[in-house]
Amino acid sequence: MPTSPSATPLPGGRNTIERLARYGYGARGVVYGLVGGLALLAAVGGGRPGDSHDALRTLLVGPFGAPLVGLIALGLLAFALWRGVEAVTDADRRGHSLKGLTVRGAHLVSAALYLGLGGTAASLSLGLGFGGGDGVHDGTAWLLGKPLGRWLVALAGLAVAGGGFAYLRRAWRGDTTERLALDAEARRRWAEPTGRFGYAARGIAFLIIGGFLAAAAWYQSSAEAKGLGEAFVLLRAQPYGTVLLAVLAAGHAAFGAFGLIQARYRHIDAPDVDRVDDEAVAAARRMA
Repeated sequence: MPTSPSATPLPGGRNTIERLARYGYGARGVVYGLVGGLALLAAVGGGRPGDSHDALRTLLVGPFGAPLVGLIALGLLAFALWRGVEAVTDADRRGHSLKGLTVRGAHLVSAALYLGLGGTAASLSLGLGFGGGDGVHDGTAWLLGKPLGRWLVALAGLAVAGGGFAYLRRAWRGDTTERLALDAEARRRWAEPTGRFGYAARGIAFLIIGGFLAAAAWYQSSAEAKGLGEAFVLLRAQPYGTVLLAVLAAGHAAFGAFGLIQARYRHIDAPDVDRVDDEAVAAARRMA
């Protein structure tokens, strides 16, 4: 069970890892806020909705684009680091049960994904381009070229769909705020509705992307593997598609807003690397 957070978190974090984690949650929130906002504009005014890469590219061409994307890149890399720390040190006290190990494994996968997205953002900010193209398509093509590649892609699709069901379960149960240092009234009035809406939207998107991967495995074609932008496009092609796209877009904007809430209020029990560094230096001096 998670520890009970205090009602007054320290602004900025207590140690380096915590500060990086909060910076990372904020950067992730900005990215998905942009994704949701751009998709909402596409639903209202036409145009093609995009994914996180498209959101970064849109930000890049605006005022102060390169520095802003550079700051987001650093935040995403910080978030990848925090996800890795969560998984390895069990900072959230998930434990060694099957559920706990599954969550920690998912955090490792998340760390790898945000490391790639952070690298893309850094490449953009430095004027080097995307340096990798469509990650879902390229990764699927790479897997299909391996022995048992078809089954590996199918397994990846099941894993993504499983993540989607996990998001939907959290949205349904309403436990998205369990690690936030907020009083009950604040949780009920604005934090919980924002989190539940955002997690539900992410869950639906994950289910669609998992379906794309299943189709890629079935047809043994990487062209069938598609990401968030194509999931938005698929929704818009359905009956009442504009409404469906607008709702999913608003949900992603809510997920982005919830990331900013987490950046400020999430309870983060991070290992104190500052203290560890001081102890290492002291030990080295004793040995000298």
